[in-house]
Amino acid sequence: MKRSEHRILTTHVGSIIRPQALTELSNVRTGAPSDPAEYDRRLVTAVDEVVRRQVGMGIDVVNDGEFGKSDWTSYILSRITGFEHRKDQKREAEWAGDDRFRFAAFIKAQYPFMMSGLPTDACIGPIAYREHDALDRAIANLAAAVERHPPAETFMTAVAPASTAYDGVNEYYPSDRDYVFAIAEALREEYVAIHEAGFLLQVDDAVLANMYDHLVRQSPERYREWAELRIEALNHALRGIPKDRVRYHVCFGSWHAPHMSDAPLEKIVDTILQAEVGAICMEAANPRHEHEWRVWADAWRRGTLPADLIMIPGVITHHTVTVEHPRVVADRILRYAAIFGRENVIAGTDCGFAQMDVIARVETEIMWAKFEALVEGARLASEELWGEQAGAEREMAR
Repeated sequence: MKRSEHRILTTHVGSIIRPQALTELSNVRTGAPSDPAEYDRRLVTAVDEVVRRQVGMGIDVVNDGEFGKSDWTSYILSRITGFEHRKDQKREAEWAGDDRFRFAAFIKAQYPFMMSGLPTDACIGPIAYREHDALDRAIANLAAAVERHPPAETFMTAVAPASTAYDGVNEYYPSDRDYVFAIAEALREEYVAIHEAGFLLQVDDAVLANMYDHLVRQSPERYREWAELRIEALNHALRGIPKDRVRYHVCFGSWHAPHMSDAPLEKIVDTILQAEVGAICMEAANPRHEHEWRVWADAWRRGTLPADLIMIPGVITHHTVTVEHPRVVADRILRYAAIFGRENVIAGTDCGFAQMDVIARVETEIMWAKFEALVEGARLASEELWGEQAGAEREMAR
């Protein structure tokens, strides 16, 4: 994984708003496009264009925008065996936290499913990876695009064990541990394929943080037990993949809500740091979490940060339509550079801009304007972080 050796590199966390050519064929209820053959043809063009646009505006570490996936997590249920979708068996949205009740009128109006419950994905048989065609197609499309439009580096996303079938119930495996490790072993096929394709692997894990509010009400020990089992399973799935080829994205949910029931980072940071990865992507521009750079500073003082860890803070956010001023972006970067060292910071985004393939968190051109602010903010931060050194090198060259 490249480091910011000469300037602050830029990236994002994956999900980019899909073009109309894809969304008009999407079927969010089944996860399958209405015309699969035509969708696949359009997908090749869309991936090429989104890579071209990222590279052209100066984003260094790019991906395919997660084009071709129904969303960041439930896509995996069409690729693995063992689950039965029960639309009439509703399950409480435990991961949504107490905001459902504190702001019930807002949640009911904006996200009624959080109040009425969601269909259950029941594990009724052995879990195994079965659908390689979709993954192979995604890898081929991205490989072809980055060959035509070379970036500094390329990543591809995949869901984490903790975030797989998060509206699910285990009816097959004798224990929660057996169930979670079966999920991890199936996910491993996706992880290894992405790594062997030469891409960085980004593992997405919103549910690790989102279950905190529900489980901590039972006890802090209950949350730690639940979360640490899933981190252990993640590490099991990543075995043999060099950790400097893996990014771990933990967020607090991309839905537009008050987020007052989000996990305090200081309560979960030590669990996150148990993941055997080379980089962590975390929200840092979200107004509910921007102050949590202090948590990372405290972890540094306590000596719990791995010396080789790369931090990818979100310095622009999907939570508002306001386009961040580049100076604001630069200041956010500088905070993290002071903690981790400039070479260990890559400027990123809070979360994805398209939680599902048919849901955009902001208008498309606002998203791209935010990306431009990201690139410009990284340039300003780089001038401050390397400016004196660059001046000295120029003097020596004379």
